[in-house]
Amino acid sequence: MDGSESKLADSFTTLGELKERVRRFRDERDWEQFHNPKDLCIALAIEAAELLELCRFKETQELESQIKAGHLPEFAQEMSDVFSYLLSLAVRLDIDMSSALQEKMAINAAHYPVQLARGRKAKYTELLKESKTEGGRADGRSRK
Repeated sequence: MDGSESKLADSFTTLGELKERVRRFRDERDWEQFHNPKDLCIALAIEAAELLELCRFKETQELESQIKAGHLPEFAQEMSDVFSYLLSLAVRLDIDMSSALQEKMAINAAHYPVQLARGRKAKYTELLKESKTEGGRADGRSRK
């Protein structure tokens, strides 16, 4: 932050406010000309890869120990880069992320009914296949 920005927190900051900050940051630098969907997607993928790099060659327990030992700010920085580009893409494409997430969560709920997916990491297509071979329905209830 440059000092003129107020402190933000998840508990009271809206996505709209964050999108506006990203838009203002872009516009103050005359970067809209570079923020086309292709380049924003590329930047998003690169930043996601940098986040993934923090996990490379580490077992889960080792990674969790490093986070507890003070490496959390590195994750926060990389996650913020990913989030910033995602918000920039949403601004560029005029996507309401709250609505998009709500729609996607409804799709996921249909793909992963609690009765079939609870405690399992199988993809929804595998859950559906298993459900059909066991005589159940996709929603986890048995056929009668």
